[in-house]
Amino acid sequence: MTDPTTAARHLMVDSQLRARGVTDPRVLDAMLRVPRHEFVPASLRAEAYEDHPLPIGDDQTISQPYVVAVMLESLQLSPTDTVLEIGTGSGYVTALLAELTAQVFSIERHPALASEARTVLAALGYANVHVFTGDGTLGLAAHAPFDAVLVSAAALSVPPTLLSQLREGGRMVIPVGSLDSQQLQFIRMINGQPAVSLRDSVRFVPLISDHD
Repeated sequence: MTDPTTAARHLMVDSQLRARGVTDPRVLDAMLRVPRHEFVPASLRAEAYEDHPLPIGDDQTISQPYVVAVMLESLQLSPTDTVLEIGTGSGYVTALLAELTAQVFSIERHPALASEARTVLAALGYANVHVFTGDGTLGLAAHAPFDAVLVSAAALSVPPTLLSQLREGGRMVIPVGSLDSQQLQFIRMINGQPAVSLRDSVRFVPLISDHD
């Protein structure tokens, strides 16, 4: 008998991702493998594979699967990449990045969420992730430059510090805008300058700096 969570993941990938134009086979395979239900509160596990975000505590959410897939696909990740994630949250996207890349450095400003994410990621066997607690807008200069940066919170503008930690040819995806109106931006560093293209409209919690 097929495990119901496995069946739910296949349905999620087929109906929410492939059907809406997500085609990167590595992203689709990763989202088939990672057990999203392990990253949501026990009371919400029945909704883990539905097409909407879910609360995870500290006024934060685990993002809608389709939005996660679009962000991952846009980064064009390779197995040798080193990635910076801003906003660990539950650790779900961290796990997906760990499936797709060599090393993942992730920052979460809420200590309780960071601790829980570390616990779940370790229990699932992800040894190539490093979760830090702190101000995500500062990045992690000690581990830069990064091949890719994924930001899971909305900034009013792109933090210059994060741009400075992208290597030449590196990519970033970040929601930019106010609380009510945001758009994904895809950025590639070309000759030391950010080349920006606009993607989907989205809705994320705000990116908060401790240094504003």
